[in-house]
Amino acid sequence: MRKIVAAALLLLPSALFAAADCAARRTVPDTPQTLQQVIELGLCRNPNTSAAFLAAQAARLNKNAGYAPYLPRVDAAANITSQYRRGDWSEPFKGASISASWLIFDFGKRYADLGNLAATWRAAGLDYSNSVQNYVYEIVAAYYGMLTADAEVRVATDLVAVARSAKDIAQRRFSAGAAARADVLRADTTLAMRELELQRATGNRQIAKGRLLFLLSFSQEQELQITDMPASFGSKAEAEAISELIETAKRRRPDLLSAEEQANAAWHRRNAAFLRNLPSISATGQLTYDFSDVFEPIPTGPNDKWGATIGLRASMPIFAGFANSYGVRASQAAYERAREQHRARQDLVAMDIWTAYQNYQTAQKVLEQTIVLLRSATESERVTAGMYNVGRATMLDWQTQQADLASAQRQNISARYDLYVKRAALALAMGELQERLGTE
Repeated sequence: MRKIVAAALLLLPSALFAAADCAARRTVPDTPQTLQQVIELGLCRNPNTSAAFLAAQAARLNKNAGYAPYLPRVDAAANITSQYRRGDWSEPFKGASISASWLIFDFGKRYADLGNLAATWRAAGLDYSNSVQNYVYEIVAAYYGMLTADAEVRVATDLVAVARSAKDIAQRRFSAGAAARADVLRADTTLAMRELELQRATGNRQIAKGRLLFLLSFSQEQELQITDMPASFGSKAEAEAISELIETAKRRRPDLLSAEEQANAAWHRRNAAFLRNLPSISATGQLTYDFSDVFEPIPTGPNDKWGATIGLRASMPIFAGFANSYGVRASQAAYERAREQHRARQDLVAMDIWTAYQNYQTAQKVLEQTIVLLRSATESERVTAGMYNVGRATMLDWQTQQADLASAQRQNISARYDLYVKRAALALAMGELQERLGTE
């Protein structure tokens, strides 16, 4: 677990050093960006992951401060006082002192407090890792969403070209007396529909681009170029049983591990609340020096102005209005609540794994079917086009096949990129998204 926390805390600085100027830049890179480059750019610029990292840093520093009670405490003081008596002020009394105390024994309260701070730090590190993985998943979804939108624009452009060619063919056949005027009208209608679909696809592409730029903290009017790289997320998890995936998630899911650490912190807080009712023993000492001449002209020796005390101090709370008793009971209830939250998170992890796994398996089968459908629709459109050219098919037949081909192309594009997103969702559910994408 400590390795996971350390990796989480080191992830953002590595992204920052990889692109030192990324947080300050105002324009997107000029060259086409791969998925890995987009993720690194986003991790450097995203304010939410940065805030989570700083929260983890604050928890780490608080944990380090938890070691202070194991060391002596030293205080220095200086004072000057004067008394008003009988209408006059006395000569000022000036002095200085250094005092020290060292807690020797407290029945383990310091250890409980430190355990609470350490568990809180580990939980904050895991929360940071969880926020990074969720953000990376959003980047993956937006990245492939933009690739999908780009592909749909290309398909719509090709369909416009096909519809325009069909219109030209219908016009030539009508001019030659081999086709009816209705064929030309149908071709005109189809061309107008294809051009409308192209406009919609272009608008959807702008929305998808804006979503990705938003995640990268850039203004939406810029133009971002990304490469069409079908990412391979690995196949290790694909053959694993559901129970094995769940066990992997229990070891890797940052939110589940964070809930476990929060329960651990609550356990330490409960112990600390109980231990506050027990005695504590401290060693104390003080060294003082008097700068005043108030007692002159009484002769004093050179060491008469020095003073010192040393001793042992034991303290134990006796009665505080039942606050300690209620505090212990409240801490016990908070600990039991944290345990129930951890158990609920385990159930949620199992459900996430089940859903993500089924979605991924379905996406694989859907992609296989769309490949078959696209192959069949492409061949049918090609054959029908040839038949129309020789007068053995009507324009309606050809347009129907064009519509089937357009639908098959869109379904194939959607299924292809949806498969990558579903695979990322499965890796996210397992707590291995960064590892699968190679971002650690």
